[in-house]
Formats: sequence, structure tokens, C-alpha cells
Amino acid sequence: MLDEALVALAAAVGSGVVQAAGTDAWQALRGRLARVLGRGDRRQESVQLERLDRTAAELTAGQEGGGPADIGPDGDDRDEVRTRHGAAWRTRTEDLLEALEPHQRAEVVAELRALLDETARAARPAAGGVVGNVFHGPAAVQSGDGNVQVNRFDARP
Repeated sequence: MLDEALVALAAAVGSGVVQAAGTDAWQALRGRLARVLGRGDRRQESVQLERLDRTAAELTAGQEGGGPADIGPDGDDRDEVRTRHGAAWRTRTEDLLEALEPHQRAEVVAELRALLDETARAARPAAGGVVGNVFHGPAAVQSGDGNVQVNRFDARP
């Protein structure tokens, strides 16, 4: 049985997969996660790559089609699809962590944390990332890490 920190890490991996699909961070996450889950077995790594590709295909299907943002290509609720895939990758990660010896688990935990950190940095928009937008009426844009901004769009001083 895994402790709370490892369960939280597995959940973060599931969320990371879902959030990275369709972004610039996807290829790096895809390859590294498949290697971690494959644990040196090329066939198992290939299986994980196929699973990741299916996940990405389902999560990004219809995004370019201009359909409703909350409905997937098969009529599924997009939130439901995202939840299902996040849970599947969480479970795969938990299964791996449970199967490892303590010293192996520590290595994999470090690899997963590094992967999540790098994926988060790659997915974070660069400063000044608001480009080509049209605002009709009051608007506020904030860019940065941990900034605080207060906006008022009324007559108060």
C-alpha cells in the first residue's frame, strides 16, 4: 500500500498527462513517462507509448474542429474523458510504484517528480504571452508567477 505522498504523486502524473496532451510539453512527457513505466523493457515501453498516443488522441480530438468545447468527438463530456484518462494514468503509476522495491521506488519517484516539474515549466506560457486578442470593453491581463493585480472597472477612485 502506498503512503499519501505517493498516491498524490500518482494523481499528479495522471493530471500531468491530461494537461500536457496537445501542448508543446507533450512529446517530452510522452517519451520520458513511457521509459519510466517501461522500466527498461523496450516492449513494455512501446505499449506505454501506444497508450499515451491513444490518450492524447482522445483528449485532443475535435479541438480543431470548432465543435462545442465541452463535448468530445463521440458525444462524451470532455470533463468525463479527461477524468477517465487522468484516473487511468494515476492507476498505472500507482501499480508501478507498488510493484517496486523501496530503493527502486525512490529512483522512480525522483524521475516522476523531475518529469512533472519539467512538464509544468514547458507548459507555462512565456511572459507577454497574450498576443492577437481583441477586447471589446473593460479587460485586464496579467502575466507572471505569483503576481497580485487588482482591477476596478467602475467609477470608484
